[in-house]
Amino acid sequence: MIPFTNFESRMIKLPINNVDTDQIIPARFLKTTSKLGLDKQLFNDWRQDPDFVLNRPESQGLQILLAGDNFGCGSSREHAPWALTQWGFRAVISTSFADIFKQNSLKNSLLPIVVPADVHAELFASDGPVKIDLPNQTLTTPSGREVHFEVDQFSKHCLVKGVDELGYILDQEANIAAYEASHPAPINALV
Repeated sequence: MIPFTNFESRMIKLPINNVDTDQIIPARFLKTTSKLGLDKQLFNDWRQDPDFVLNRPESQGLQILLAGDNFGCGSSREHAPWALTQWGFRAVISTSFADIFKQNSLKNSLLPIVVPADVHAELFASDGPVKIDLPNQTLTTPSGREVHFEVDQFSKHCLVKGVDELGYILDQEANIAAYEASHPAPINALV
């Protein structure tokens, strides 16, 4: 994982509610344990329409997906955030996310940002860039409105440092060794 840095990007708008993970990446593409190439199957069935938003030239290179309510619902599949990040998304903004999708996203360098309904509507009505500041947990709208968003501190730490849960544990190796050295195993445990 690479460290999550502050960034600014225009948004790809997907004003569809209740997008489930099978729409994000259909089940028939889940035969891999590799993240590589999943961007080609992202919203595969919808991308058959040449006018679908991801097919438009002006969508290329944008890093924020503005989604409808309840994004990432349905079955839990880590492939959904993998496909989104492989396409180039760094953040998804919605009024709500399915819990498992949200956790899978945070573990895979994709920042799910929950905003109030009025901010959500403002973003859909605007065309300018949005600024994301993860350390300060703020999103700045194209109009300059600064909006605070929630993210748990452990996920925030991992995203900012660019480590997953295993990487976090490995970063604690010196502390773990010091703890174990100061707490020798009981004698009866050695027998």
